[in-house]
Amino acid sequence: MGVIRRQTIKGAMYSYLGVILGFMITGLLLPHTLTPDENGVIKLIVSYSVLFAQLAGLGFNSVTTRLFTFFRNKQKNHNGFFFIALVITLIGLIVSLILFFILKDSVLEKSGGNENPLLTKYVYYIIPMLLFTALFYMLDNYYKVLFNAIIGTALKEFVQRIFILSSILLFFFNYINFATFVLLYVCCYAVPVILISLFLIYEKEISLKPQLDFISKDLKRSMLSVSFFGIIVGFSNMAILNIDSIMVNQLLNLSSTGIYGITFFFGTLIIIPSRALKKISSAVLADAWKENNLEIIDDIYKKSCLNQFIFGLLLFIGIWANIDNIFEILPKEYEAGKYVIFFIGLTNLIEMFAGVSGAIIVTSKEYRYLTWFMLFLIVLLIITNLIFIPIWGMTGAAIASMVSAFIYVLCRYLLLIFKYKMQPYNLKFIIIVLIGVLVYFIGVAIPRIDNYIIDIVVRSVLMLIIFSLPVYFLKLSPDINSRVEVYWRIVKKKLRS
Repeated sequence: MGVIRRQTIKGAMYSYLGVILGFMITGLLLPHTLTPDENGVIKLIVSYSVLFAQLAGLGFNSVTTRLFTFFRNKQKNHNGFFFIALVITLIGLIVSLILFFILKDSVLEKSGGNENPLLTKYVYYIIPMLLFTALFYMLDNYYKVLFNAIIGTALKEFVQRIFILSSILLFFFNYINFATFVLLYVCCYAVPVILISLFLIYEKEISLKPQLDFISKDLKRSMLSVSFFGIIVGFSNMAILNIDSIMVNQLLNLSSTGIYGITFFFGTLIIIPSRALKKISSAVLADAWKENNLEIIDDIYKKSCLNQFIFGLLLFIGIWANIDNIFEILPKEYEAGKYVIFFIGLTNLIEMFAGVSGAIIVTSKEYRYLTWFMLFLIVLLIITNLIFIPIWGMTGAAIASMVSAFIYVLCRYLLLIFKYKMQPYNLKFIIIVLIGVLVYFIGVAIPRIDNYIIDIVVRSVLMLIIFSLPVYFLKLSPDINSRVEVYWRIVKKKLRS
């Protein structure tokens, strides 16, 4: 757990720096700088490129996560693993480009069932975006299995957003027009790819020398099997995150997509603490499965569920207690997305409640089950979106995500119980929920301050204190208590000196 704890803390630091930048970009500048239609274009370029990029990986990122441990040997350049990963990705990019041109006229340029001139104008920007995204996924995943999940997080969450922020400010102050802004926005996605490549070259972890003779028949068979299921899992993962925006565009209009994309951001703040944990834990879990060390896996599962739920619930009640303040920040037309924030926040809280259950399954011999679960989830998402969007508009898309996420998490939970007897939940979770509900009602009962910025700060700090005290003194999380005590000793030492 030492590697996981260190990298989770460091990764969370960069993630929260990224959140600050993300708030400045998505919460402040984009809604006040771009029209909802223009925000819809940016959202769809990102959503479509992510889906195509996942397909471009041809499932090999799952091979990296699950089977790199058999290639690991720095003295032998990891037995040519990087060369294989790069070639597979390049082949996948060709496949993705073919699919792009097949879908361009009939799907990608349509909004609300009709051709949209704004989408048509910028549809080709999906191509470089998917290239940069696919390469980053491959390089970041490779770095992750080398037990360094920090670099990718720092580059994606922090450095890339610095460049995006700079591009928006150029547009905000009228130095560039929207067309140039979109071009710069896409180019910002190239920055992490270039920098992570340089890091890997510097650390001598890139080798383009093939060593195909290392791959035995059994290993080859495993790689093909994992890749096949990895295509479905990888594509499904990204579809889950992006299908709602695409269906809002297809069933409603581009403006609704822009509003949905902006308000969606506030709901995703809840899941930020889990990103670094999930990245590094998958590499550790793969090694634990190789050694068949179920004790370590069970320990990681229990701690991840407990700690993530504590942080996720605190963020959820904090955001919803400040919901009126959020809409003081956003332009009036974005109020239509108020309950998007609630239901997407609840969706992410459900995912936090599940800990690293997905990573445990995908690195185990039962990884095929996750594939079928995710296929079921995609079907469920499409059906629920088709039902709920016509009834409740963009809020219906968020409700569809919440319902689907609950069923998906339940499937993962039941699999781990029946296959491995892993059950992470206990009375502590009920106590945490009761604390959360109590703190929420205290938070909304705090008298409102006219200045919404001061109100956010005061309300949030008070809720943080009131929530943290019972969590600490009831010793609900040994990990949290130990970190608090470490930091408290450091503070006392500084005060003495």
